[in-house]
Amino acid sequence: MQDSVILMPPSLDAYVPAAPPQRRIAVLMSGGVDSSMAAHLLRQSGLEVVGVTMKVPVSCEGPVAGCCGADAAFVCRQLGIPHYFVDVTQSFRRLVIERFRQDYAEGRTPNPCVDCNTRLKFSRVWDLIERVFGVSRLATGHYARVVDSPDGPRLARGANRAKDQSYFLYGIAAARLSQLSLPLGDRTKDEVRSMARQIKLDVAEKSESMELCFAGQGDYRMALSAEQADRCGDLTDMAGNRIGEHRGISNYTLGQRKGLGFAGGKPLYVGRIDPHRNTVALGTRTEVSFERITAGEPNILIHSRYVAQARVLGKVRSYGEPQPCIIETAGPDGFAVCFDSPCFAPCPGQRLVLYNTQGQIIAGGTILGASHA
Repeated sequence: MQDSVILMPPSLDAYVPAAPPQRRIAVLMSGGVDSSMAAHLLRQSGLEVVGVTMKVPVSCEGPVAGCCGADAAFVCRQLGIPHYFVDVTQSFRRLVIERFRQDYAEGRTPNPCVDCNTRLKFSRVWDLIERVFGVSRLATGHYARVVDSPDGPRLARGANRAKDQSYFLYGIAAARLSQLSLPLGDRTKDEVRSMARQIKLDVAEKSESMELCFAGQGDYRMALSAEQADRCGDLTDMAGNRIGEHRGISNYTLGQRKGLGFAGGKPLYVGRIDPHRNTVALGTRTEVSFERITAGEPNILIHSRYVAQARVLGKVRSYGEPQPCIIETAGPDGFAVCFDSPCFAPCPGQRLVLYNTQGQIIAGGTILGASHA
């Protein structure tokens, strides 16, 4: 059965398009200060704005403030713009939650935010908005930028490098960048909060969400079944020698140091997870760092730079600065790069995103494996 994405009745007044199509824009709103300020800035610029919030399944016990973006409707009322919820429950469960669970069960480290952006938010939901409202332009509160180039728009890092969220957006189709607006890309979080206070926005002081939306702001393991989380097995060193017992492979991620259940007399990290043997291997930092990384499911944004022997910058996790590397192979099904210096604990299931020296995304894909050069 095809996944459903369902527009719900308006939270306030219905949206009746009045401006010409090029002056209309939809803002994906979570109810946080960032997306709220994005909507305000776009409305202030003279655009006709409609707020849209994805209603996702939430796994939590007891009341959770802001569940499913309820604050977004109140912000839209305050800003004087229409607001709608889009029920993505069915699609979200299959495209995000089930993939998340399957990845952990198979020893990978998933990135559900990237999956949501790529497979749902900037594809199915955007399609629905365009089809129902006749609104082709879309905006979010992400700290990233869309910049012009002689070859068309490109997705680039936010001006505030410490807050940059471009890593999570690499999966957006290149053809849609011309219709994407990221109003906060040149601003800092402090500036955004300050502006929100100035207009007395109700969510100006709302704290940032740091956990998975579908885990109800709790531990991500709440989204895993007991079988996935609790099946014990052998804890080994990197040579395969048994040194203890682990609590279930879904409780570990590559690079993890705390909560290992083993004291080795020196810093040890999770270096390998084998779901077939149900083992977790520990190693030193050197043992779990690798130069060569392969990735699949590529999304290519700058084809002219997605070529073998190109010198680029790569990131294997959302935080930190991109590091120098060279593309060894580049094809429609995947690519491989070799970093100048070893990367600490690159995790299968996470993403490898490549940038040029201007901070523009060349391509990105799902990490498949890593090895020494």
